[in-house]
Amino acid sequence: MDATPFTAVDRDLLKRCLNKDPGSWNDFVDRFLSLIYHVIGYTAHLRSVRLNPEDVEDIAADVLLKLVANNFKALKEFRGNASLATYLTVIARRICIQELARRQQVKDAMKRGESRLPEVEPDDAPAAVKGIERLEEVDKLLKKLSGREREIVRLYYLEGRTYEEISTETDVPVNTIGAVLSRARKKLRELAKKTSDQLPAVKPAKARSKQKPTPPANGNPTPTTKDKGPTQ
Repeated sequence: MDATPFTAVDRDLLKRCLNKDPGSWNDFVDRFLSLIYHVIGYTAHLRSVRLNPEDVEDIAADVLLKLVANNFKALKEFRGNASLATYLTVIARRICIQELARRQQVKDAMKRGESRLPEVEPDDAPAAVKGIERLEEVDKLLKKLSGREREIVRLYYLEGRTYEEISTETDVPVNTIGAVLSRARKKLRELAKKTSDQLPAVKPAKARSKQKPTPPANGNPTPTTKDKGPTQ
């Protein structure tokens, strides 16, 4: 799935961010913002959703905020089995899918004439790294699967497709897709347990305080995508 390794450059950049070194977050944004824009654009394209530049900026900013949330939790949970770019791609795709779904719910509610719009469910866990749904475990599982089962798992976890979209693409009934993914989740739990026992996490510096985490003030401003147009 990902032949590109976790490079020394990205390893150093990640450590600098976790250590909250001055300027590190700006360097991180400069390096990966165009990737995040691309992922958002491609994900919207797959769902036939048209986004204007402002929409793309808003979703990209949300991705960046999720990366720094809970004291860089998403970055701390990166294990290094894939490239950092691939890991961020999965996170950005999941966040984009959630936002597109939320916007569609709002549109549907407005069409029905509902005065109260759907409430956004709280989500303090980084997308794509919740529980067992980690890139490394999915990658390992895909290597053990074949045929339609492999394609269903790939489309769901890596492409972020809905059951209906997967059913259309694979010609597999929706209820069958649910059963396949149920088995996949069980296997992923087993792989996650083995991974947690065997792979050391990137060790960040000790937290200085328990205050609400934001990018450090010493040269690292709040994540923003302004003045940086979408990169195709």
